[in-house]
Amino acid sequence: MSAAIVIKKSDFKEEQVINLTGSKSESNRALILSALSQGKVMINNLSSAADTVTLNKILTQDRESKSDKKVINVGPAGTAMRFLTAYFSFKGEQVEITGSDRMKQRPIGTLVNALTNLGADLSYLETDGFPPVFINGPFEQKNLRVAIRGDISSQFLTALLLLASSLPKGLELEIIDELTSKPYVDMTLAMLAQCGINHTWENDIISIQPQEFRPTTLTIEPDWSAASYWYSVAALAENAKIHLPNLKKDSLQGDSAVAGIMTLFGVHTTFEQDGIVIEKIHQEIKPQLLDFRECPDLAQTVIVCAAILGKEFSFTGLETLKIKETDRIFALQTELAKIGVKLIETQADIYQLDCLDMVIPEEISITTYEDHRMAMAFAPLAMIIGEVKIEESQVVEKSYPHFWEDFKKIGFSIK
Repeated sequence: MSAAIVIKKSDFKEEQVINLTGSKSESNRALILSALSQGKVMINNLSSAADTVTLNKILTQDRESKSDKKVINVGPAGTAMRFLTAYFSFKGEQVEITGSDRMKQRPIGTLVNALTNLGADLSYLETDGFPPVFINGPFEQKNLRVAIRGDISSQFLTALLLLASSLPKGLELEIIDELTSKPYVDMTLAMLAQCGINHTWENDIISIQPQEFRPTTLTIEPDWSAASYWYSVAALAENAKIHLPNLKKDSLQGDSAVAGIMTLFGVHTTFEQDGIVIEKIHQEIKPQLLDFRECPDLAQTVIVCAAILGKEFSFTGLETLKIKETDRIFALQTELAKIGVKLIETQADIYQLDCLDMVIPEEISITTYEDHRMAMAFAPLAMIIGEVKIEESQVVEKSYPHFWEDFKKIGFSIK
């Protein structure tokens, strides 16, 4: 991991073009679909995010390897852990899948139980319910229907849905309890449809019959969650006009919700043929309750932006933040305390900012907790605070490898 960096606003450019990497979420789904289709599905504009690079490398090595026994280390790549556990369960090989120390603390029991019910042979190598897992093939489908909770991680659902059309009997996926992060499930189903895979969704059951992939090319849209950091910069600027090419109004990504959320912070979005333009407009910011159930990856950016502006917004839909790269709620509470702001749980799953004791220091040091979104959510503080130190700055490689280069481009000095 790299040393800390120090960010200072130097020659801020009010108007700039920022080219974002491809969506990590779309890219990782596309890689599994390409592998399952045995190359019928091609990919354009694959993300350069570290998680996607990791997943692509593992799948490429799997195609080239003739060994039946494999040990796969996904590092901190949570999506790769979930998707590959399902993928290799279906392939029926003998595979150990492990990851970083933090990955071994992120639960996977819900997915393993579902795969076991389908007919996979899996076991835990260290702690029950957590990676590493061992897949002891072969796979023989026992059941058509599996039930899985919808309020834990949409990646568990997606891992199963990506496999569904390749299963001998297909799949009926019953979603129990409220479905959080629904746009991510919608994204999965839309990308399957682009590959010729149809589904039905009636009440709480998604059904996919055995089907062949059709030859197609999936073009990956730039990453809306990466765009969120530029919305935060614009919100904290006196004036700003930032062009983000190739983002779409009819995006598959739930994080496109940032365009609507950030209107509350005085950032206007214009959708153009070749992307979007975001501009700072001056208006009164009126705190209200924001719901992140369908876009949890935006939460850190918006919460930090509201905090530094001293606006006491309330937030809900933060359930999944505790099982991400770090406990993101704890991390936010700890780092916001450095500017005197509290993030308080006022009732079940409702958190509110308390900015009564907020201070703007001349300099601040932010701990990232090995979490890429902590680094990027707090970086825009350099619009307000003279010197912002980001520890372990290289964590951004997980989803946005050239983030710091883009930050320099808009007029920040980084040492």
